[in-house]
Amino acid sequence: MAMGTRLLLFLPWLLLLLLPSHAVTAFRFTVDDFPDEFTFGAGTAAFQYEGAVAEDGKSQSIWNTFAHSARNPNEHSGDMACDGYHKYKEDVKLIKDIGLTAYRFSISWSRLIPDGRGAINPKGLQFYNDMINELVKQGIQIHAVIYHLDLPQILEDEYGGWLSPRIVDDFTAYADVCFREFGDRVAHWTTILEPNIIAQGSYDIGIAAPGHCSYPFGRDCTVGNSSVEPYLYLHYSLLAHSSVVRLYREKYQAVQKGVVGINLYSLCIYALSDSAEDIQATERANDFLFGSILHPFLFGDYPESMKKAAGTRLPSFSSYESKLVTGAFDFIGLNHYSSIYASDNPDASKMPVRDQAADVGALFRETRDGQTVTQYPPGRMVDPQGLEHVLKYIREKYGNISIYIQENGRGQIDNDDDNNDLMDVERIDFLKKYIAGTLKAIRDGANVKGYSVWSLMDMYEIFGGYKAHFGLIRIDFKNPRRQRQPRLSAHWYSDFLKNNVTIQVESGAATATSHAQI
Repeated sequence: MAMGTRLLLFLPWLLLLLLPSHAVTAFRFTVDDFPDEFTFGAGTAAFQYEGAVAEDGKSQSIWNTFAHSARNPNEHSGDMACDGYHKYKEDVKLIKDIGLTAYRFSISWSRLIPDGRGAINPKGLQFYNDMINELVKQGIQIHAVIYHLDLPQILEDEYGGWLSPRIVDDFTAYADVCFREFGDRVAHWTTILEPNIIAQGSYDIGIAAPGHCSYPFGRDCTVGNSSVEPYLYLHYSLLAHSSVVRLYREKYQAVQKGVVGINLYSLCIYALSDSAEDIQATERANDFLFGSILHPFLFGDYPESMKKAAGTRLPSFSSYESKLVTGAFDFIGLNHYSSIYASDNPDASKMPVRDQAADVGALFRETRDGQTVTQYPPGRMVDPQGLEHVLKYIREKYGNISIYIQENGRGQIDNDDDNNDLMDVERIDFLKKYIAGTLKAIRDGANVKGYSVWSLMDMYEIFGGYKAHFGLIRIDFKNPRRQRQPRLSAHWYSDFLKNNVTIQVESGAATATSHAQI
């Protein structure tokens, strides 16, 4: 994961604002205040966790290739990561000890099917079976992600990976293997992680695998077309996901009784003012951030604002494809970290094209009269009410669909002070507020089924490498043994989950955020 929050950190800040202060009020809750079937968990992702990049038949993925390229935004390759491939039994015990009821992880396509299609790697199959069996033995609900940025490099070389319609059949066949081999124990499947933001990071500004971009929207670009490829990636991701959902429903769901969904990167986008122009700009941003995925699922087509902005660069759904995508989900996963402000830019058509001037709210390339609309980047805003607003927005616009908060967390930078690194009181405060926000949204009518912390342990982060720490569990990356040590936040989370302690949250002013025009 959790790509989105780290991806957006690299976009330029235009203006920092402070939210006005509000009266402080107390909100108290326990784990028993949540619905009976609600799950509390934490997550990892294969490339960021497993390591063992060249062991037991695993092939190279696009992320392996990117991590060893000059475009990698950090100095680490992730080849060893947390060494989870060898230490998963220890980690499952930690999951049980904390008291998590669910664990979200991703399966590596290049470990399970090294050639992208065809023969299954027996060692890869054994690894995932062994880990799943260990989780089952400990009574942990399994939430498996089929794809997170680790396409086998051989498919990228053969036909361009996600930019080709051929990906639909190959991804569906890969998912078929996952359902067949693991579906007797896994009943909660997420197909693709964050396609709405990977479109920008991977194919627009090129700071994530496979690193596609074109001047002037990305730096040092050698391959890609930032005006077209983000839309192609998004389109084929939707078709591949929808094909997998149809497969599961026709072949497996009646027996396995599981659910299949897709994951979105989530931001709360506030209008900077009450003006009609700023409100329209915010709605336009939401159409790209959420509507690019949810609108096709509900209505079989992209939002009108997307079609108007992108024109012929946005592929059209055929009649068959429109029927395929409509209703193609059982739930939506959200990776939510922060909030931003947006305002309209009346001078967009007069502005020169500027470096990295992609529209974050629109996520993909938007032009007016041949000119690029300025990007509004996010701040690091701690705003639990923003999560409430997002859940309300989705409910009011797209219906009361089932939602899992699949990632939410706070990072910290390695300061080489082991004691301070373990006493992560700011992370605890962050988690308290966002869990409280989740409960408030549920009481307001949101159909939220679960909450998962990013991340279970420190991992190889896309932009921070081994120096950006999101984990409940500390990993000593300086030592090849990769020792695990629970942080204060792990003990707090455990106390909340196992001992039903009362949590009190005081709501007041949020921290700094950012604003720009579109």
